[in-house]
Amino acid sequence: MLLVEADIAAGPWPNAAGWPALARAAVAAALAQTPHADLADAPMAVEIAVRFTDDAEVHSLNRQYRHKDKPTNILSFPMLAPDMLVALSNGDDGEVLLGDLVLAAQTVARESVEKAWPLTAYCQHLIVHGTLHLLGYDHEEGEAEADHMEALERAACAALGLPDPYEG
Repeated sequence: MLLVEADIAAGPWPNAAGWPALARAAVAAALAQTPHADLADAPMAVEIAVRFTDDAEVHSLNRQYRHKDKPTNILSFPMLAPDMLVALSNGDDGEVLLGDLVLAAQTVARESVEKAWPLTAYCQHLIVHGTLHLLGYDHEEGEAEADHMEALERAACAALGLPDPYEG
């Protein structure tokens, strides 16, 4: 069973946007595009935490964990090595935390305007992107891996009714 825990911690996130439901839909869409899609219906609780916060917190986390002294739109903190994901489908109970996603309000809002995307749609794309990172996908290790991850993102975004995040 897929559990997505969404928390608005800080920042100017519009209250009426329904962030928990949007986060859950984005995580589920990303997971469905991968060989790990069966985790959504696993007997154990498979959890991803999504934290909506401000640029200051993400800046601090980015500096601490990635040694980059600036905010970024989303950070992904996987809790499992990619090779351990295969063994998860053999479990029958308990709880597994796949990882945490942390979004920065001001950076996300600015980028959504620059891309001419609604804020909620852009956040869903970022959550799809971050979820794929939690599942071991990467876009910085080579062009083939980046192309594969982008294809998964495109498919997940299409399933959510979002535009192609890499078009234009």
